[in-house]
Amino acid sequence: MNSRISKRELGFGLAAALFLLAVIPGLNAFTPETSPFHVSDFSINLWGQYLCLSIVAVSIDLLWGYTGLISLGQMLFFSLGGYALGMHLMLKIGKLGQYKNDLPDFMVFLGYPTLPTHWEPFANFWFSAFAVLWVPAVVAAIFGYLAFRSRIRGVYFSILTQALTYAACLLFFRNELTMGGNNGFTDFKTLLGHQLANPATQRGLYIASALALIIVYALCRWLTLTKFGKVQRAVRDSENRVLFSGYAAANYKLFVFVLAAIISGVAGALYVPQAGIINPSQMEPSKSLEAIVWVAVGGRGTLLGPILGAVGVNALKSWATQAIPAYWPILLGGLFVIVVLFAPKGIVGIAEQIGSLFKRQTKHSKEVSRE
Repeated sequence: MNSRISKRELGFGLAAALFLLAVIPGLNAFTPETSPFHVSDFSINLWGQYLCLSIVAVSIDLLWGYTGLISLGQMLFFSLGGYALGMHLMLKIGKLGQYKNDLPDFMVFLGYPTLPTHWEPFANFWFSAFAVLWVPAVVAAIFGYLAFRSRIRGVYFSILTQALTYAACLLFFRNELTMGGNNGFTDFKTLLGHQLANPATQRGLYIASALALIIVYALCRWLTLTKFGKVQRAVRDSENRVLFSGYAAANYKLFVFVLAAIISGVAGALYVPQAGIINPSQMEPSKSLEAIVWVAVGGRGTLLGPILGAVGVNALKSWATQAIPAYWPILLGGLFVIVVLFAPKGIVGIAEQIGSLFKRQTKHSKEVSRE
């Protein structure tokens, strides 16, 4: 693998960044609604959510594509980041004076006399923003330390991450946790004094999501090109050889696992004010399985492929859940099977597959002509 970014990749990245950060918001803000090039407020909100899910896909690729860790719990960390910011947004609803003692609405309905102590720090935005990072990091560090110290790997690691997600999901469904139970958090009003219903605010959130995706991609791309990245791939290909070479493979895996959790937490925090809701269903194991499909469809081990996969699959989901809702799970499963059987390198690998096929056909034709 090349030790630096190629000019082609750099040019494509700059063009994509310009398109995401300038072209799409510009078409939303400065073109009339009658223009065929106009991007509606609904579309920019929807694409902002797609970009957040793309960030999750990149974090999964860092784990699966480069380190060989198939985590079925990545949406747990996504949800933890969303809940951390959601607590702040819910407290801002209480500050509007609709409910007594500045309580979120669900606490009023459940009969809470005062705000629980652990909620109080989240009234500060910066504490909430920091919690978006440290809450997923702490959970991932504890779980990862115990799992990697015990040398749990392969399918057993996947099963444990799925079990962790399922346990957390059941916990968040309980009203005693003071996280809104099965309804979660919703009906957000403001963020940093800006009305979330305002198109300008949603446009700002879209730009923040696009910028976060670009930064995360650049960070992960840089990491995979360093010596650390080489050890990552060595762990993926043969962990025993890495151990025999004197490297502490568990430490490398733990670092990547925690980093991926933080990235997913940031994605969740950006997603929540755009989607307008966060509840335990977002961390169900099926959601993490769906995220694995995004990466497989796009092409794992490429970083770019998972972004294309996340956007493509979720755009397909938006259409299918309206046109053929009953068949969406079948369509998703069929898509995964097709990719595994006929395009193991995903979308980004199709051109390479076609090129290899063409070369083989050309070589075969030359051999036949010689005979």
